[in-house]
Parts: sequence; structure tokens; C-alpha cells
Amino acid sequence: MDRVKILEIIESCEFFKGLDCGLFEQIADICEIREYQPEDIIFSQGDFGEHLYIVAEGHLLLERSMDLGPRSGNAVIGVLGKGRVLGCWSTLLDEPHNLMSSAVCRKPTTVLRLRGSDLRVMMVENPDLGFCLLERLCFLLRDRIQGAYGAMERL
Repeated sequence: MDRVKILEIIESCEFFKGLDCGLFEQIADICEIREYQPEDIIFSQGDFGEHLYIVAEGHLLLERSMDLGPRSGNAVIGVLGKGRVLGCWSTLLDEPHNLMSSAVCRKPTTVLRLRGSDLRVMMVENPDLGFCLLERLCFLLRDRIQGAYGAMERL
């Protein structure tokens, strides 16, 4: 995948959409391409997280294992496709964190992977970018929490 395609993916990503075009170039510098097949696991619940991912092609499920006494099992808390972003958000706050869900591919899937700490450096150096991304993060996490609660109710 060439740099032009990487830039298109970043520009269409829900998390980065509408940012200054010069920032896309900087973000592209910290991205790497990863490809997965159906049933491949991008990351597992409980893993130490340090990356964010942008879905370039395909789709995946965010799953959470839950043990609620008599009701337990895996619950799908999100279905993510092209342009969606996922991963370890606490790296943007410079905090270590274990992942709270697993990401499982359902189709051949291509993602851009970037280290959250690298994006954090950009956010600290550019406070306007930092505020913008943290604001978007709040809305994104709200949606994911609602998805998790909905999944728990279906158990």
C-alpha cells in the first residue's frame, strides 16, 4: 500500500477526519500496514496495549469476555469497518493499560497501526491537535461504553 493510499485512509478515518492536511503527513509517518485473515486476532483482552488501529479494509468484531455469575460468555461490543479506529486509548494519556476487549477479524482485514505514544508526542507538541483528538476520544469512548452495556444486557 503506497503513501497516497495511507494518506487517504487517515483522511477518511472517523478519528482524524477534517484535520489540517499537514497533520495527515505527520500521522502517516508513524503508521505501518498490517494484514489479517478471517478469525485472526489483532489483539486480545488482557494484552498490554500500546497501539491504535485504523481499519483500512474489511471488518472486525470487538468482543469482551464477561463473567456475571450465572450469565457469562463472549459479547460483541462493536462491529468496526472501514474508517473506524480502535486500540489502546490510554497510551494517549501516557498511561499503561491492559486491553479490555479482543479484536477478531471476520473478513480479510487491512489496518494501519500506530503507536499511541508517538501520536501523544504530536498532541503535546500541538495543543490544538491534542484538544481536538481528546474531544473526539471522549465521544468515541462514550459510544463504546454504550455498546458494552448493550452487550451485557443481551447476556
